[in-house]
Amino acid sequence: MGFINQDIKPLDTKINNSGNLEIGGCDLSEIAKKYKTPLYVIDKATVETMAHDYKKAFSALENVKMVYASKALMTSAVAKIFHDCGFGFDVVSLGEMYTLKNAGIDLSHATFNGNNKSPEELEFALKNNIARVSVDNFYELELLDREAKKQGKIQKIFLRINPRIECHTHEYIQTGQLDSKFGFDFSKVSETVKLILENYKNLELTGLHSHVGSQIFETSIFNDEIEVLIKEIRNIKDEFNIQLTEINIGGGLGVKYTKEDVPPSVYDIADIIIKALDKNCKLYNVEKPTLIIEPGRSLISTAGVTLYTIGSIKDIENIRKYISVDGGMADNPRPSMYQAKYSAEIVNKKETVNMEKVTVAGKFCESGDVLIKDIELNSPKSGDILCVYNTGSYCYSMSSNYNSSLRPAMVLLDKGEAKIIVKRQTLEQLVQNDVLL
Repeated sequence: MGFINQDIKPLDTKINNSGNLEIGGCDLSEIAKKYKTPLYVIDKATVETMAHDYKKAFSALENVKMVYASKALMTSAVAKIFHDCGFGFDVVSLGEMYTLKNAGIDLSHATFNGNNKSPEELEFALKNNIARVSVDNFYELELLDREAKKQGKIQKIFLRINPRIECHTHEYIQTGQLDSKFGFDFSKVSETVKLILENYKNLELTGLHSHVGSQIFETSIFNDEIEVLIKEIRNIKDEFNIQLTEINIGGGLGVKYTKEDVPPSVYDIADIIIKALDKNCKLYNVEKPTLIIEPGRSLISTAGVTLYTIGSIKDIENIRKYISVDGGMADNPRPSMYQAKYSAEIVNKKETVNMEKVTVAGKFCESGDVLIKDIELNSPKSGDILCVYNTGSYCYSMSSNYNSSLRPAMVLLDKGEAKIIVKRQTLEQLVQNDVLL
């Protein structure tokens, strides 16, 4: 086993004495029976271990802040876990900010990010003392300054810049390439800083922010990104005589979804980042800024699994055998959107001698609703429980009511005990906002 993001399964995943799959001291067959399927499952020990690894990996830096990219998975209980681990938060919506408040967490621990923040979102953020706003465009600068002036505040901001770095990941989760909706282009940085200093008196520029993408395996891009940011800090100091004190390099560390994936560990990227910071601060004669790093997927993904019950089975001779489960693209749209790949195994079968190549299909009315294509499973039968690994990130947060399906429940495994942290949606809740004319 490697570090958490280099493993497919959560910590302490094993076959127990009953012959069932067990995670965190909990029998998944019993969990599925009690809470029904589809069911999201999060192992608390795995989350806490990964959070600890991040803090330890970067401990050589005197000034470093860890913030959790909430878009990966945001519930009140999950927020509380990361807060207790000493993490701040990167939020991208009114809903994520409200969830933090619901968990009893002050927004002074959060940075507000996004490419089209609404006036209502900015008003809420400032009223609740958001720590930083990462400003993405000229329109937002105007809106934010107006709101800060209205509230009689000086709002600290990052300037999000597009570093023109293209990482080799799926095009939908690249964010730092030239053709991107995110951030100010290099050519606009000087113009933007001048505008802030001269026109927007209720904004205080404290640092630069960039993000190159998600599910990243290439460590060299972090070196390139830091050089871009430090060089810009030097240019800003030379031109405007102001010293920016923070850089936010985003997150993006990849995880191991299948045995073919070989992501770097957090210790691998920490070594690259710390050395790059030292080297470039010396090269450009810049005082070392506070480093902010905002992991999401790599903190929560491996801690999560999704449990399904196998229903119908269709064997097309000499072509393919489909096994259909009671969930699919409504609770995990990633395979349909990104061609994402997953690993899985049957919960309630100890022996692994009768392996079959099958395709795991969802129940929704789309031919593209396929969760896993051509996977080896142990003689799957109707009624078996299937455990799909590494679903902690971007599954619940991207889930929908497609086909008027109900969003699944979520349980947290903690020292052999399972606790509901998101209730299963009910039929009444499904239609509660409908208006009958």
